[in-house]
Amino acid sequence: MHILLPYASLSGNTREVARMIAARCQAGGHTTRLLDVEDPQAAEAVLQPHGRLLLGSWTDNAGRTPAEMKRFVALLRNRAGLPPPDQVAVFGTGETQWGLEYYCGAAHRLARFFGSPYPVLEIEQMPHGSAHALAIQQWTDTVLLPLETPCPC
Repeated sequence: MHILLPYASLSGNTREVARMIAARCQAGGHTTRLLDVEDPQAAEAVLQPHGRLLLGSWTDNAGRTPAEMKRFVALLRNRAGLPPPDQVAVFGTGETQWGLEYYCGAAHRLARFFGSPYPVLEIEQMPHGSAHALAIQQWTDTVLLPLETPCPC
């Protein structure tokens, strides 16, 4: 299965989570395209067929979605159309010090916008340690599970 994994990262935290997710996808045999949303090739990437969109973002002021991610979502909508909700899963990084009501707010806003049925993966700042690694593996396996389930046809 082809997976598109676009992310927006300010300090590198979200990029690192995206890399860990990409590694897990590839270990499961999936073709994965890791893509910084500000990459000039983003317009071409959204037109390529993919079975899953795994979208990652940091959270801006007061739980908002950063401008670069908003531009990417608009590009996706305008160039390729929005994918079905069951093809989208969202992860994010944030800092609880700014308040739990804002923590990973961008990821939750994106998940609502796309109507994603999957849980949002939340990582506090930079992923580190076995607890974060396990959470990332379990989330990735959960959002990919429908891809690996044989068709009852």
